[in-house]
Amino acid sequence: MNLLLLGATGRVGRFILEYALADGHTVTALVRSPDKLEEYKLRYGTQLQIVEGDATNAENVAQALEGGGTAVISALNTDGTTTLSVNMRLLIRLMQERSVSRLITVGTAGILQSRTEPGLYRYESSEPRRRSTRAAEEHRRVYELLRDSALDWTIVCPTWLPDGARTGIYRVEKDLLPEGGTQITTADTADFTYRQLSSTDFLHTRVGIAY
Repeated sequence: MNLLLLGATGRVGRFILEYALADGHTVTALVRSPDKLEEYKLRYGTQLQIVEGDATNAENVAQALEGGGTAVISALNTDGTTTLSVNMRLLIRLMQERSVSRLITVGTAGILQSRTEPGLYRYESSEPRRRSTRAAEEHRRVYELLRDSALDWTIVCPTWLPDGARTGIYRVEKDLLPEGGTQITTADTADFTYRQLSSTDFLHTRVGIAY
């Protein structure tokens, strides 16, 4: 499979990159700092294609998409700006132009449906402890863009993300955070996200993930 990966140098994206390369996939990574992937390039050679650029630049995204033409995974961070929503608008347009339909992205548990107040997103309800909603609002914009698109999308929505090893053992639930879930490691979030490449179980939906 030819995969385009965004956010390959991030806490979750780096694990996705490792899993995909280890399984023999060809990965195109769009990154601002190619030197951060030097060790992977040395180990995997032409199996890893690196495009230097910005995820909010249409030409850069189009160039990267030419190499990763089967599916797209985005593990981009919000970074306190509108990077996610700007990038998603570009991705939706460019993917549709190139007839690439499969998109998996990492969101946040804040945009899942509230279990206690079903008419609200979790970040709007009394469930989460975090009071800042900036990141959740940006992820919400991404969700609503995808919801209204023709892509075959899945949004993986982890709760608190500490560093930690991959166990492959966790709970997932469509549109909701698994009851009582409080954390999920970056490696296991990446594991489930990566597994969606070969799964159609959660097309056109948000998926809550936690231990």
